[in-house]
Amino acid sequence: MKLKGKVKFVNKDKSLFFPTLRKRVDTYFSENNLPKYGNSRLLIKSIILMLLYVVPFAALLIFTPNVTISLGLWLVMGIGVAGVAMSVMHDANHGAFSKNKTVNYLMAHSVNLLGASAFNWKLQHNILHHTYTNVVDMDEDIDDMVVLRFSPHTEVKFIHRLQWAYALFFYGLLTLYWVILKDFVQFFKYIRNGVNANSKSANTVAFSKIVAFKILYFFSILVAPTLIFGIPFWEVLVGFLLMHFVAGIILSTVFQLAHTVEGTTHPVPSESGVIENDWAIHQLNTTANFARKSKWLSWYVGGLNFQIEHHLFPRISHVHYPAIADIVKQTASEFNLTYIESKTFLQAVNSHLNTLHRFGRLRLPNLNEVMA
Repeated sequence: MKLKGKVKFVNKDKSLFFPTLRKRVDTYFSENNLPKYGNSRLLIKSIILMLLYVVPFAALLIFTPNVTISLGLWLVMGIGVAGVAMSVMHDANHGAFSKNKTVNYLMAHSVNLLGASAFNWKLQHNILHHTYTNVVDMDEDIDDMVVLRFSPHTEVKFIHRLQWAYALFFYGLLTLYWVILKDFVQFFKYIRNGVNANSKSANTVAFSKIVAFKILYFFSILVAPTLIFGIPFWEVLVGFLLMHFVAGIILSTVFQLAHTVEGTTHPVPSESGVIENDWAIHQLNTTANFARKSKWLSWYVGGLNFQIEHHLFPRISHVHYPAIADIVKQTASEFNLTYIESKTFLQAVNSHLNTLHRFGRLRLPNLNEVMA
């Protein structure tokens, strides 16, 4: 099904869930005299994760170690790439890293140092994903990926029966596709479908910046090591692919654990584009948390294991999610709403694989079926 026009949420039951929750969360910040933005802990973490990406690359160029050590350094860079994307760029693109707009702008563009485009990310993630979570043809995070099916409302193919087994391999290709092709595909797609409403001149400038950053990125990370530092190109290329494979697996897995798991729903709008639900309740129904009690995991993934809190309050920095999670869960319980979560990371992975297995066998539902 291809949706035409905008999808809108209609709070038919006039639920007071979100007004109540928002008031309680605001009270928490006011009573504790806390800003909703990032703090010194986020700044320190950002420096550490950036160094995790930059220092191994500098070591490659300066010391030109043997292949084994070299690949180990590229692997660490992959961990750094994913960390910067989750903990630094993500908050900044939501305007939550700092109260200073210039700082948010600069930190948001840290993703450009990773080879991707902050411009496209804001459109795809902030507008489409956060507004239309798990709505097929609107939320690109659940778009079918050649041999992967993330929605019960798309065509099921024979090969999907084994997607639970090969999904991680294709997840490893995510960032590689992102830096090579996806940004260009998205740029022109968003102009055609109206998601990008900028003027022609503004888009010319934006596109020029994307191309310039791509050239700088690929020269710095692929050409310069061989041309200037004499490292064999095949060694650089293998390391580059390893870095992106590691980053792709981490990023794809973390994001999929938030929405493609057991218990989350995939509502289908009416023919007029209406979803009869409160937007905030829709976020609860389509989003899941995992491993909330794991401090080290929460630190590394930038609070993306608190996706419920993030989807309800995207402009609050992730450093505050552990503190407000109990408020969200308690309020949801009072309104008889389900707060979906897995206690551990491995439980969430198992839930995701089970969902992929189920989606690999589901028939294509009728259009009037609104739940997965």
